[in-house]
Amino acid sequence: MSDMNQTVSSAEVDAVMKKYDRESNTRIWTGRPGLVIKCVMVGFSLFCIYVTLFATFLEEIRLTSFMALIIMMGFLVYPAKRGEQRENHMPWYDLIFTILGTGSYLYFTFNAKSIVLQGTHFTVLQILVGIVAVAALIEVTRRCVGIPILLVAGFFILYAAFYGLTNPDFFGRVRYLIRNLFYTKEGIFATPVNVASKYIVIFIIFGAFLERTGISGFFIDLANSIAGRFSGGPAKVAVISSALCGMVSGSSVGNTVTTGSVTIPMMKKTGYRPEFAGAVEAASSTGGQIMPPIMGAAAFLMADFVGVPYSDIISRAIIPAFLYFAGIFITVHLEAKRLGLKGEEPENLPRVKELFKKIYLLLPLVMLVYWVSANVMTMQKAAAICILLSILVSLFHKDNRITPGKIVDALMAGGQSSITVGAACGVAGIISGIITMTGLANELVNGIVGLAGNRLIIALLLTMLVCIVLGMGVPTTANYAIMAATTAPILIRMGVPTLAAHFFVFYFGIVADITPPVALAAYAGSAIARSNPMKTAFNASRLAIAIFIVPYVFCYNPALLLINTTVPTIIQITVTSLIGIFGVASAFEGYLLARIHPVVRVLFALGGLMLIDPRALTDIIGIVVIAVCVLIQYLASRSSKGGAAMAGA
Repeated sequence: MSDMNQTVSSAEVDAVMKKYDRESNTRIWTGRPGLVIKCVMVGFSLFCIYVTLFATFLEEIRLTSFMALIIMMGFLVYPAKRGEQRENHMPWYDLIFTILGTGSYLYFTFNAKSIVLQGTHFTVLQILVGIVAVAALIEVTRRCVGIPILLVAGFFILYAAFYGLTNPDFFGRVRYLIRNLFYTKEGIFATPVNVASKYIVIFIIFGAFLERTGISGFFIDLANSIAGRFSGGPAKVAVISSALCGMVSGSSVGNTVTTGSVTIPMMKKTGYRPEFAGAVEAASSTGGQIMPPIMGAAAFLMADFVGVPYSDIISRAIIPAFLYFAGIFITVHLEAKRLGLKGEEPENLPRVKELFKKIYLLLPLVMLVYWVSANVMTMQKAAAICILLSILVSLFHKDNRITPGKIVDALMAGGQSSITVGAACGVAGIISGIITMTGLANELVNGIVGLAGNRLIIALLLTMLVCIVLGMGVPTTANYAIMAATTAPILIRMGVPTLAAHFFVFYFGIVADITPPVALAAYAGSAIARSNPMKTAFNASRLAIAIFIVPYVFCYNPALLLINTTVPTIIQITVTSLIGIFGVASAFEGYLLARIHPVVRVLFALGGLMLIDPRALTDIIGIVVIAVCVLIQYLASRSSKGGAAMAGA
């Protein structure tokens, strides 16, 4: 059993997190200063819970006070430069940034009613306050998210100030820009921050409480029990556990490191190559962001952007998520067979009887889904009540009991994790606001539609490339918000259903986490696996081949998203998609029962890609081609076994 529990040391995990997860590069606060910082973050979480359950004040007051706390915590928790690890140290300029940044948002909070009523005439002081607020937000985002989103935001702000707006006077353009970005709901306080403050943060806090019930360990044990005994079991365990844990954590990089510290050593011990082991964890953790019901919190944003109930989003995401993980499973299985890997001995695996004793840990998640899907209550109130429910269910097991100390830790962790989400959503609002006010969205749409002509496949390919570039190094929620404003309208203009367009850009936005050159989740996995980062990233992209296929399928055939369809059609498109993924995965792996000849690999890939087209003719041709290839491989394996038997005789 000790081998199964082999893990990477906590010091190594911390080092990898600090290198690849910007959110982990925090100041060191101890003693009384640490207590003050802890109180601020706990207070933030309690404020969000209170607002969710009871508050009814003016929306501008809620949004500005939320962002004031985000800015305050951002400067207190994150240093200006990575690696500033002096205990209880905060430079004088950070103190000034904290006061000015927080004060600028509180100015709006305390003057919200008069500002809302004063129209378009703003004083010089108000414009200066707005400039400070925008600058403070961008700086906090740089500290906790990183450079990529800063470059994107900087480009759009400079574009608006110097070129995008029609006012000939530079200061007039700046005044107009700041007024719209800070004093209206077309910028910082647009849909992303509104959704973050109403829904996402409460779910982050809920996730922090869930983790303290021991649910991550339960997911890993459950995955071991289901898949550990099969060929190459530890990699299949990694796929299942990372999908479940990643759904709750909301961070592909963070989940790659935390879950990977357990699963990657298991995979290496079984016989998987280090770069493959790191890639399995990265691809699976990234897939956790598309795993219903939480989907890395992007589901809440999508529901708001598209204008459909949250329950619709999670139900329509089920089949694409299944196909994504099925693709990883197929590749993992083929790799295990190619290497001749075995599963774990049954005595080394968790017993189902013991796992069943912990099934109560799932109760908060089950009740959340039920309450929301049955419209018993709003999703934010359901999440708030499930926080209390998670505390209650933890009392059934002494090892996972949530004590008062754990409650404080969960509230603090929820507050700290909210900094990144709140700041990134604020910057996403700036980007989407500038795109709207300058008309850049129409130019981008017209440009790509013009390049594509009437060919949907060209528009999809170009949109995919834009999404991957814009999504590099950007957290899931902000990532989707940017894609929804910039690239989704392109596909909608081309006739793709709105929901399918939003799912398409969401998927290709997050795939940047495993796509070179900025494949942060893959690089984090390679650090744990001690493998070559680029090889790990390319292996992760290969494992995640389904995410490069499925979005094209549901754009051509929205039945995959349960749009205007019937049960027989859903079954047909799911089966053909699964066969197509199997064909392409076999082509990339180069093994099925025996090594695949290069010509047969090409045929496998072509057969799989033909199944993207929803027409019956292409489906039949694709299935026949793949069936012939499987037959060729079967005969080749029989031939090789016969040759081996003759040699043995």
